Amino acid sequence: MTTALITGSTSGIGAAFARRLAADGHDLVLVARNIERLREQATELHDRHGIEAEVLTADLAEDAGIEAVAARLGDRKNPVDLLINNAGFGNKGRYLDVAMADELRMLKVHCEAVLRLTSAAAEAMRERGRGGVVNVASVAAFVPRGTYGASKAWVVQFTQGAARDLAGSGVRLMALAPGFVRTEFHERAGMGTDTIPNWMWLDADKLVAAALDDLARGKSLSIPDPRYKALMGAAKLVPRGVLGAVSSRTRKYGPQ
Repeated sequence: MTTALITGSTSGIGAAFARRLAADGHDLVLVARNIERLREQATELHDRHGIEAEVLTADLAEDAGIEAVAARLGDRKNPVDLLINNAGFGNKGRYLDVAMADELRMLKVHCEAVLRLTSAAAEAMRERGRGGVVNVASVAAFVPRGTYGASKAWVVQFTQGAARDLAGSGVRLMALAPGFVRTEFHERAGMGTDTIPNWMWLDADKLVAAALDDLARGKSLSIPDPRYKALMGAAKLVPRGVLGAVSSRTRKYGPQ
């Protein structure tokens, strides 16, 4: 029986990973800030699938939260075989409209926490010669989208670089770059979504299935839908200035 640790497990993409991995027979370490939601989720997954579900409350915008999760990832007696770095959020507003404290909090969660948790997991996994890490980024990484897009671009570059450095070690690292997914993400950020076409929305469970297939194939980057693969391919041909103008007009919402 293998164990997966998922940050931001109680909603959205994180919850979809928890459902799928529990159904596949993996024990889980569920990480989020809300203890009640964590306990409800753990009980439901245990009762439905017969797996063990450990809960760990942690705020990854705080050093103490990162350190607690890193310590669990480094536990050699109870190893974690798969890390899903999913925790994240968006800030509503253009550059300089968002408080600096909120911008720094986002970078703490999206970049520092991902670096420290990936490193804690990968070090232990390399010792065992096996393991996997999925760092959830966004297609926003490939277009100019302010701090959010910049942080997700860092996730993609870091993950792919680390994957090359660990090639042959038995440890797989992959950045997952979804588009718009029907989750609580936009509502929590106060972002309007009425203007987003229906065809651009992705189903979280299908996204997770595609991501796990890509991880098994050894990919270091997963864009888990043909529509977004085509869009990102087209984006490479569009001048950055044009992409920036389009991004500015749509800044009231942002994909995860």
